[in-house]
Amino acid sequence: MARYILALDQGTTSSRAMLFNEWGNIVSLAQEEFPQHFPQPGWVEHDAMDIWDAQLRVARNALEQVAAKATEIAAIGITNQRETTLIWERASGRPIHRAIVWQDRRTASLCDALRAEGFDRRIAERTGLVTDPYFSATKVAWLLENVVGARQKAERGELAFGTMDAWLVWQLTAGASHITDISNASRTMLFDIHSGSWCTEILERLNIPPSLLPTVVPSSAVVGETVAACFGAAIPIAGMAGDQQAATFGQVCTEAGMAKNTYGTGCFLLMQTGRRPVPSAHQLLTTIAWQIGEAEAQYALEGSVFVAGAAVQWLRDELAFVETSAASEAIATSVSDSGGVYLVPAFTGLGAPYWDAYARGAIVGLSRGSGRAEIVRAALESIAYQSRDVVEVMRKDADLSLHTLRVDGGVTQNDFVMQFQADILGVPVERPVITETTALGAAYLAGLAVGFWPSMGALKEQWRLDRVFEPQISAAEREERYAGWLQAVARVCSDVA
Repeated sequence: MARYILALDQGTTSSRAMLFNEWGNIVSLAQEEFPQHFPQPGWVEHDAMDIWDAQLRVARNALEQVAAKATEIAAIGITNQRETTLIWERASGRPIHRAIVWQDRRTASLCDALRAEGFDRRIAERTGLVTDPYFSATKVAWLLENVVGARQKAERGELAFGTMDAWLVWQLTAGASHITDISNASRTMLFDIHSGSWCTEILERLNIPPSLLPTVVPSSAVVGETVAACFGAAIPIAGMAGDQQAATFGQVCTEAGMAKNTYGTGCFLLMQTGRRPVPSAHQLLTTIAWQIGEAEAQYALEGSVFVAGAAVQWLRDELAFVETSAASEAIATSVSDSGGVYLVPAFTGLGAPYWDAYARGAIVGLSRGSGRAEIVRAALESIAYQSRDVVEVMRKDADLSLHTLRVDGGVTQNDFVMQFQADILGVPVERPVITETTALGAAYLAGLAVGFWPSMGALKEQWRLDRVFEPQISAAEREERYAGWLQAVARVCSDVA
């Protein structure tokens, strides 16, 4: 009898696997980090075989922890770092190059050229995205132009492109399935979110052969099964979604106007907008949230912040200001404020709503009395400031008021950041009992497809609140602090002398 859903959570710095029971509780969890590669400034790469090997190991480990057999797994749900781009050989399954990670900025000049000719407007109309190196399209174009023989092989139909969901399914099915779900497809800058198909016009402009592309499937549907060699028996693959869409689903933000923010390596705020795509006048992303079976797709507005938890990793690994990421909270709260210090972590450019690929990080407002604690505090505060940047324009685009913000991700365990987020937004911040909502969302999507959970209503009943952070500072102080942040950002934008 099926007892669990297995969620595979393939992230930017680690691969994880979790088993969920029928109450939506985690019964086992395994995690393994994999190497990051930085061959040039602004370039970020992953070895796709490292990712697959780590993902399979943690999945098997999650089963072993509770002595679960494959026959006890009702389905697998997959969620993944989005936009990270891979091309591999169909015959051998070997990647032709390391995966180019979403953080990578090597295609900034190509994006500049697309904007200069005005093609960015067409991209925005069809895909809902801004023209930026963040997305998969220009990464695919770069690989075809820069890997020896890639162009010729692609034109012969010998290569396959995919984001990490497609790569994992290919491996789990031993090459039987080359698919991606509609939420991941909508992040490639190659997918028409209105027609629900790959955009021929963009493919032709970037000289990308259609034969590279995976088949697009719903986010919640049985789309294949694993080969027995993976877990000892075949398991249905029934849920797939990009990490931020999965987290939104895991937070049960299933009605228009509901919003969540995920605080991980980056920071991703999504507001569900229902069955209509809402165009943005402020450089937010209009994206597909998910599709349940054959039902109409649901849409969302999204603001993507490139550096959130990664700023704390930088304090730890590059500056040695903290021994562990968790230690940052105590250091930050050892001072009453940042002393006027602002840290703008534009290490790989600025995301929404600025979309400045050439901006670089800076610490602004240093005085003789500024020390480690002030800088650490400023780094943590930058996470909340960047999120407010997104909320400000999201309110305008959607013409919806934000009454509360549901939060998840590793940084939410830092009470200081969550309290400062409530303070600087001026709305309550709700942290659920289960903050692993990315994996939970993938599990929910898979479970719905196979009847493990009977309905959306059953999922809503499972969402449980851990803590509410209420705003504690005055409106005047809130706006004064935010004004200082905006001045600091202006100093690092590339169009400012």
